Amino acid sequence: MKIMVAVKRVIDYTVKIRLKPDKSGVETQNVKMSMNPFCEIALEESLRIKEAGLASEVVAVTMGPKQSIDTLRTGLAMGADRGIHVEATGDLFPLAVAKLFKALVEIEKPGLIILGKQAIDNDCNQTGQMVAGLLGWPQGTFASKVVLDKEKQEVMVDREVDGGLETVCLNLPAVIT
Repeated sequence: MKIMVAVKRVIDYTVKIRLKPDKSGVETQNVKMSMNPFCEIALEESLRIKEAGLASEVVAVTMGPKQSIDTLRTGLAMGADRGIHVEATGDLFPLAVAKLFKALVEIEKPGLIILGKQAIDNDCNQTGQMVAGLLGWPQGTFASKVVLDKEKQEVMVDREVDGGLETVCLNLPAVIT
């Protein structure tokens, strides 16, 4: 089974954010960029699944400008087998990213997609749910534990909810955030 993982390039979480002088956005020139921390967690979980022998390949996917390749290299250095860069020069909003992911899924045919629960730059928390909706796949959001059963073709996801933990059982293929 192949796992696709989203890895987004964001301003490093240790950097103090500065507004542009014209207040049109956040200053990104000469600012340290890194992989979104939640995407890093998603990639680590994908690699754990592969190391357990439950997946054959982990494919890291990033979307954005040419500089996003650095984030992809980080993912490859962490252990991803391959990387895909969808080059985009403008701003990418969650629905556009979800539609691009849907197109990639039709080509790559993964059995599982894992995304970070949200990006620290916009805090949208929408892309994973939109990908699942566009594909018609079940989704497990806010995952704190993932247990894959390859024989039954299902995944058990413990997810954080207001009252504690909830466990959902999803048939594969599925989307997890």
